[in-house]
Amino acid sequence: MLSIANISKSYSARYLFSGISFNVGMGDRIAVIGQNGTGKTTLFDIISGNTSPDTGSIAVRRGTTIGYLRQDIQPTSRRKLLDEVIASSASINTLAHKIQVIQEELAEEKDEENTAALLREMGELQHAFESTGGYDAEHEARIILSGLGFDESEFHRPLSELSGGWLTRVELAKLLFLNPDLLILDEPTNHLDLETTRWFENYLMTYHGTVIVTSHDRAFLNNVARKIIAFEKDEVIFYRGNYDGYILAREKDLEIKKSTAKKQEAKLKKEMRFIERFRAKNTKATQVQSRIKKLEKMERIVVPRSTRKIKFDFPEPSRSGHVVITLQNIAKSYDEKVVYRDLNLELNRGDKVALVGLNGAGKTTLLKILAGALPFEKGERVLGHNVATAYFAQYYIELLNPLNPIINELQQIAPDEPEQKLRGLLGAFLFSGEDVLKKVGVLSGGEKTRLAIAKMLTRPANFILMDEPTNHLDIPSREILTDALEAYTGTICFITHDRTLIREVANKIIEIKDGELQIFPGNYDDYLYRQEAPVKDVSDTLRAVRRSTPPGSTAKNRQHQRKIIEGELRNRHYRKISPVKKRIAEIEKETSKITGRLAQIEALLADPEHYKNSRKVVETNQEYRTLKESLKALTVEWDRLTAEAERMAQKLQEELDNIEVQAEE
Repeated sequence: MLSIANISKSYSARYLFSGISFNVGMGDRIAVIGQNGTGKTTLFDIISGNTSPDTGSIAVRRGTTIGYLRQDIQPTSRRKLLDEVIASSASINTLAHKIQVIQEELAEEKDEENTAALLREMGELQHAFESTGGYDAEHEARIILSGLGFDESEFHRPLSELSGGWLTRVELAKLLFLNPDLLILDEPTNHLDLETTRWFENYLMTYHGTVIVTSHDRAFLNNVARKIIAFEKDEVIFYRGNYDGYILAREKDLEIKKSTAKKQEAKLKKEMRFIERFRAKNTKATQVQSRIKKLEKMERIVVPRSTRKIKFDFPEPSRSGHVVITLQNIAKSYDEKVVYRDLNLELNRGDKVALVGLNGAGKTTLLKILAGALPFEKGERVLGHNVATAYFAQYYIELLNPLNPIINELQQIAPDEPEQKLRGLLGAFLFSGEDVLKKVGVLSGGEKTRLAIAKMLTRPANFILMDEPTNHLDIPSREILTDALEAYTGTICFITHDRTLIREVANKIIEIKDGELQIFPGNYDDYLYRQEAPVKDVSDTLRAVRRSTPPGSTAKNRQHQRKIIEGELRNRHYRKISPVKKRIAEIEKETSKITGRLAQIEALLADPEHYKNSRKVVETNQEYRTLKESLKALTVEWDRLTAEAERMAQKLQEELDNIEVQAEE
C-alpha cells in the first residue's frame, strides 16, 4: 500500500531523522512513538503529502485513500453536527447533487425521449449512490457520532456551539465516516474520555483499512498497535508487537549492548596498552601499525541512553487524620443544569482515588468541590484533622514565573533545602545538568507540567487533587508522574484519561453517572471486572440492533450490526483477560530474573575456588534450592494462566464466528 525509501528531514541545522525506510501493508496497525519533538508529526505530514522530505521517496499504491487527523484542528464550517459528518464524503454529496439536478430537470421536461434519457441517467446515479453507501450515510454517521460520545439530541446542533475537544471528535467522526484505506491519527485520544476511548479501540480493531497512529496513551497503544516505529535518541527502531513488548525488547537490547560495549572497551584498552608499549620499538612496528589500522576500522558500539525511570525519595507529607474529607448532602447546579442533588462522600487517609465517567458527568465539578475551589448551593464540606490540600489544574501551571530559572521555582518554596537536593528532585522529573538554569518561559507545555508537579511535591500537602495532570506529557514524563504518585504517601484524588496511570496508582475508583457516585474499592482492572453487566446473549443483542436499524437494510447495515456486537464482545473479553495477561507478564519478568540468578549460581558451583568457603557454599546451595522451587511454582502458574488466556481467546473467536451466521438470520 505504501513504501517509504530512505527519507530524511531537517529544519535549519537540526536533523529530525534520516535514512528511514519501511513498508506499510493493508491491515497494518502501526504506532509511532517517541518523545515530543522527535519528528512523529513531521513523518505524518510527509506520508499524507503535506510536507516533502529532504531526501528519499514515498510511493503510494494507485487509488489509495488517506485520512489524516491532525492535532491542530481549526474547523470553520457553520453546518449542524450530523450534516457536517455526512457532507465530509465528497463522492456521496456529488452524486446526491447530480440526482437532485436531474429530478429538477425531470419536473420541467416535456419531451418523452429526453425524459427517458434522464430516467436512465438517474437510475445509474442512484445505483452508484447506493454502492457508495449513500442511502445508509445518515445511519452510519449516527453510529459513529454515538460511539464518540455525542448524544442524539446534539446531532442537529451547530458546530459553532461546540468546544475545542468536541470539535476534535467531529473531525475524527468525519474521518471514520469517510472510511479511507489509510488512517493517520495524531494523538486521537487527547479529547476522548475512558468509555469513548474503549469504543474507539474496538472500532479500530475491526477497521478494514490500515492505521498509523501516535499516542501517549500506553493502554491504547497496547490494545491497537501490532507494529512499533520508535524515534529514539540518534536512531529509529522498528519492532513487531505492541508497546509493552517493545519496551521489554528494548531493555534486553540495551543490556546486550552494554555487555558488548564493556567487552569491546576492555579489548580496546588491551590493544592500546600494546600500542603504547611497543610504539617506539622497530621490531614491533609492523604489529603496532596493524593494530592501529584495526582499531581505526573497528565500529564502536554506542549504548543509547537508558529510558529507565529515575528514582528519588520525595519529601514526606505531614500525617492527617483517618478521615481526610467528608461531603454531606451537597447540591450543585450551573444555571438550570443540576449536577448534584444530594452528594455524600468520605475519603480516608491513603486513598488514591481516580474519578471516572463520561465527559460532562461532573468529575471536574466534584474535584473542585473537594479542593474547596468551587462553591455549592447546599450541604457541607468538612476537612479532617491536620489536612492540607493542594489542587493541581491548568491554572497551577500558569502560576509559574516565566522569568525564573527552573531551579528558582523550587528554591522559592523550599529556601532551606540544599541546591543539590533540589537538583536531584528536578532530575527525577527529567531536568538534569544545566537544564535547571533554563528560564520557565522557554519551556514546552509538557516541561511546564513536569516542573509544576515537581514544585507541588517539593513541599507536598497530605491531600493532593489533580485534574488531567498528563495533559501535554509524553510517555517518559507520564512514567515519571506515575513513579511520583506511587511513592507519595498522602491521599490523592485525580482525573485522567490515561488508563495506565489509573491502573498503576489508584486503589479506589469512583464512577460518576447522572449525578450519582458508585465507589469501587480496588484497582482499575477490579473496577472493569465488577462493572461488567450480565452478559447478553449474542442473538438478543443482534435483535436489539435490528430494532434500531431502519427498514430496507442493506448488506452494509448488517456489517454495522456485526461491528457493534463484535465491539461489545471484544470489550468484555478485554476486561476479563487484562488481569490474566498482567500476571503472565509479571511471572515472565520474575522468571527471567530467577533464571539469570540460577545461571550465576551454577557458574559459582562449577568454580573450584567457590568451595574454599564452606559457609558460602551452604548459603549458595540453599538459595539455589529456593530459587528452583520458586521457578517450578511460577512455571506451573504460567502454564495455568496461559492455558486460561488461550481458552478465553478461543471462546471469543467462537463467539465472533457465530456473529456472522446469526446476523444473517
